[in-house]
Amino acid sequence: MKLAIYQSWYLIPVILSLLQFALGDDDTISCDKDNKCPKSSPCCSQYGQCGTGAYCLGGCDIRFSYSLDSCMPMPRMTDFNTSFTSTKQLEKQDEYLGNSSETDWLYTGYIDTHDDALLLQMPNHTSGTVISSSKYLWYGKVSAKLKTSRDGGVITAFILFSDVQDEIDFEYVGYNLTAPQSNYYHQGILDYNNAKNSSTSDTFKNYHTYTIDWQEDKIDWYVDDEKVRTLEKKDTKNETTGDYDYPQTPSRIQMSLWPGGASSNGLGTIEWAGGEINWDSEDIKKTGYYYAYLKEVEVTTYDLPDDVELDGSDDPDDLHAFLFNSTDGNMDNIYLTNKTTWLGNGDATGLDPDNDKKKSSKSTSKSESKSNSKSKSGSTGTSTSKTVAVPTDPKATIGDSDGNDGAATYNPSGGIGGFVQNSKKTDDSSDSSGSSGSSGSSSSSNNSPTFNIATAFGIASATVFGVISLFF
Repeated sequence: MKLAIYQSWYLIPVILSLLQFALGDDDTISCDKDNKCPKSSPCCSQYGQCGTGAYCLGGCDIRFSYSLDSCMPMPRMTDFNTSFTSTKQLEKQDEYLGNSSETDWLYTGYIDTHDDALLLQMPNHTSGTVISSSKYLWYGKVSAKLKTSRDGGVITAFILFSDVQDEIDFEYVGYNLTAPQSNYYHQGILDYNNAKNSSTSDTFKNYHTYTIDWQEDKIDWYVDDEKVRTLEKKDTKNETTGDYDYPQTPSRIQMSLWPGGASSNGLGTIEWAGGEINWDSEDIKKTGYYYAYLKEVEVTTYDLPDDVELDGSDDPDDLHAFLFNSTDGNMDNIYLTNKTTWLGNGDATGLDPDNDKKKSSKSTSKSESKSNSKSKSGSTGTSTSKTVAVPTDPKATIGDSDGNDGAATYNPSGGIGGFVQNSKKTDDSSDSSGSSGSSGSSSSSNNSPTFNIATAFGIASATVFGVISLFF
């Protein structure tokens, strides 16, 4: 008996190893209003995860990061117009380290061109596509000419979105193709009364031009040059805090096609989207994906607030980036700077950007194989990947009936409306031509065996009982 018990001790590390394997080596560090990021992974992404590299760029939330200077400066936008005729006009999000002179647009997901427009695709059981400007607008007029997708559970969106989650929206629910919705948020605070419907002709069949005219004191929404809504800043005063719950911080322009009706979303989001998405719809059967068209974006920037702080020059035209000077994250906390906006590698942060000799984030991330160019997300280990990790939301995934995981999604409203901020990137080898009518589905599937906690405990229990049986 004693010998049997003694010999069984070797099973304990085996059992512990199985449990460790089941639980994974996930050292992800979360961040929120009660938990700031540590210095080792100082940047809080919009998904509430701490990391380095891309975590310190677009979406880096100064409120929950290690310090104000953890996040990189936000490149300033000037007037521009883009007619989308080629996918080469956009850069993959995971090849970008903050040098906005390389490109006006970034993307994750699935894109192509068709009929002289950019085709945003959402293949079967994926979380779709996101297009984002590389620069930030602080008041101005933005117009987008587009056709939406269709069907219940399918959402097309055109928004302005800031790093502290100020948001101005046009959203299009696929089950109602004649009622574009306008909406807004201040610092991600949910208010079910902010959304308003407008009316137009079929948004799937017809191109319409949607305009957000964002000023210091009001926001106007237009459909085909017809004003459909006005929001006055003075009407958004919060009597409790004394602040204005009004979008007021530099924002990126973003377009999205995403599955609001995915079963992994909250019930409120699914209901708002028109029910669970049908992955066996007419469009999925015919082309392999849901789709929306983006033909053109035009931006006119407005003068900045008169009292904006300047750092590095007395002439605001000499300053090319925005920074916050307080974690309050309001318009009074923004200043202009000429500090560099890009990182030298995927492990760099605002605390140590490693960009003194770097001129191109794209060439750096592709050519410096000796550096660790994959962003850390609050975990140990290094990588020599030629692309950088982009922040994703681990709490929201799309999965198919075979258990294959989709990409992370994001809904800042936490219930009704909001925007998917991230999606699985298109592989270089993917074929997603909108003109051929072929499937175009380049969704990645995780076909590795599933080894979860229940499996581990099952094996562990069987092992323990096996040991006990030796004694009787």
